[in-house]
Amino acid sequence: MIITLDESTELLKTNVKGRVILPDEPDYDKVCEIWNAMIERRPAVIVQCAEADDVPHAIKFAREKGLEISIRGGGHNIAGNALCDRGMMIDFSTMKNVHVDVEKRLAYVEPGATLGELDAAIQAYGLAMPVGVNSTTGIAGLTLGGGFGWLTRKYGLTIDNLVSAEVITEDGKKIRANEAENSDLFWAIRGGGGNFGVVTQFVFKLHPVGPEILAGLMIFPFDQAKQVLRKYREFVESAPEELNVWVVLRNAPPLPFLPEEVHGKKVVVLAIFYAGDIAEGEKLIEPLRSFGNSYGEHIVAQPYVKWQQAFDPLLTPGARNYWKSHNYTELRDEALNVMLEFAGSLPSPQCEIFIALIAGASNRVPSQAMAYFHRDAKFVLNLHGRWDDATEDESCIAWAQKCFQATAPYASAGVYVNFMTEEEGDRVKEAYGSNYERLLQLKKRYDPENLFHLNQNIKP
Repeated sequence: MIITLDESTELLKTNVKGRVILPDEPDYDKVCEIWNAMIERRPAVIVQCAEADDVPHAIKFAREKGLEISIRGGGHNIAGNALCDRGMMIDFSTMKNVHVDVEKRLAYVEPGATLGELDAAIQAYGLAMPVGVNSTTGIAGLTLGGGFGWLTRKYGLTIDNLVSAEVITEDGKKIRANEAENSDLFWAIRGGGGNFGVVTQFVFKLHPVGPEILAGLMIFPFDQAKQVLRKYREFVESAPEELNVWVVLRNAPPLPFLPEEVHGKKVVVLAIFYAGDIAEGEKLIEPLRSFGNSYGEHIVAQPYVKWQQAFDPLLTPGARNYWKSHNYTELRDEALNVMLEFAGSLPSPQCEIFIALIAGASNRVPSQAMAYFHRDAKFVLNLHGRWDDATEDESCIAWAQKCFQATAPYASAGVYVNFMTEEEGDRVKEAYGSNYERLLQLKKRYDPENLFHLNQNIKP
């Protein structure tokens, strides 16, 4: 559908404080850019909101015109749900304000804020909360799907730290959702994605962290991978929750602390993070050095915000990305063997397999406490296909899918919705387990016409 400048469009422009952007405007293409370059869709109209009160006008216009609605926070979602074809994109990319109540340790966050912007705002007061590991990720999508990162072992998922949200419902009403008000909606949005309305403000509880933490990389030869992974598995069983170690299997980036002849070789990377006393952290990580004969390491005391940006160069916007993911309660030898087999045949220099350790605080939250169900997961596996040229689509996607199938017999139940690609709608019920039926009833109540369906959709 092509939206022309008729009276209703002019009225929309008058009613919203933000901008109404049509395809013939100079910056339209720029506004439509999202992180995953595989997704190419062209909205008929974009409402770039300046305030929450712009959203009801956008919803009303979309309803009247029969337009599909997509919601853009950071535009980072792997499935590309921020964009719709010939519909309306409600764009929050200019709503980035983060207000910190230092005394109450709360952050009031608008939906266009990225993790980097949130981290910088709250670290100014020596505070932090569990978020992801790429600073360009949007806080809105991350939160609504769950959210995990370096601080998850100590402080839980992102949603475990959400205390309130402002939501615009499908009929344009603005309501508050928390444990005391609209508690059923609050239950649903903590993991249920954008199925129930448009969140225009998040309120998070914060924790003292940093400003300096101990973090860095330890890199081992790939031919030592099996022993490194087995020792890693044993090590994390008793590691304190202030310490987090993730595994990445990939080709070595041109890191300055690595010999030049190692650049591009297959390696095992231990990514290490400790939020506590630096001297104590150095003692705790010492056993990691005995896992093998490393190519090199770089582990130092550094600002928390710097570490939060450490992986940005490997996750820049504009590449083609395809992910597959599993949850694991344990890392059996059979699973590790399959991962190593596929890590040995990466189809692109940018492809990688990573294992995120999330065991700790998130496991102590009951599975029915909120929509996010699979609280037994201790590890999340992401098969990250990433490449630049469309001619590589077939080989890179096939690699991820075959590895996904081969690792499935050893995985635990469920899947992390933020890692699901657009064709994985059949896994939505799996993601929510026995919480799915309650989510379905709440979807029927809050969005019976499925207006908000560009997400991992719960169909009413």
